[in-house]
Amino acid sequence: MSRAPAQLPLGVGLRDDATFANFHPGPNATLVDRLVHQLDDDGEPFLYVWGASGTGRSHLLQAACHAASDRDGRALYLPLAELGHFPPLMLEEIERLDLVAIDDLERVVGRKRWEEALFHAFNRLRDAGKRLVIAAEAPPRQLPVQLPDLASRLTWGMTFHLQGLDDAGRLAALQLRAKGRGMQLPDEVARYILHRGPRRLDALFATLETLDRASLSAQRKLTIPFVKQALGW
Repeated sequence: MSRAPAQLPLGVGLRDDATFANFHPGPNATLVDRLVHQLDDDGEPFLYVWGASGTGRSHLLQAACHAASDRDGRALYLPLAELGHFPPLMLEEIERLDLVAIDDLERVVGRKRWEEALFHAFNRLRDAGKRLVIAAEAPPRQLPVQLPDLASRLTWGMTFHLQGLDDAGRLAALQLRAKGRGMQLPDEVARYILHRGPRRLDALFATLETLDRASLSAQRKLTIPFVKQALGW
């Protein structure tokens, strides 16, 4: 039986829909493949993912934790946007886990206590043969890291730029997400949502969630007139 990913006492959990199957890779297929196979014997111990907000960094890190759980591994997701104001006590003994996913690294860069804790955690994970994936808004060498040893560690593994999707990719991602929710999203309706809706994928997916609730409540199929009515467009 698969064990659930390790959860923080602070209650930070994983979104159920943040899976690899629910992520349209577009130009990021190589990165997704590396993440999928990171826990393999020949998997890459350390992956660094950077990209603009809204490109799916958090989704991929949570998907990696879900995948580790599915393989009966123990994983921990640490979103520093939510946890960075705490002392770095959650990094203690993380080498007991199989995979650690640290999100929003830029939130703690420049803070001595956090940088030192991350440096030591990195070393312990490496020595224990465990896996680490870090996500940030900029590549390692562009982060204002104050601790030289930590700056060096951040460049040890493979670095990937998580690229945004073009319009065709955004359409495919929207329809993939709709399919995962059991929704029928015709091409013309999907194109209308893309044309009229927000540009950011996370905002588009939130729009889709709103439409899903409205469709279920009204027992209506998704059509352009219904979308206009449900969203007030």
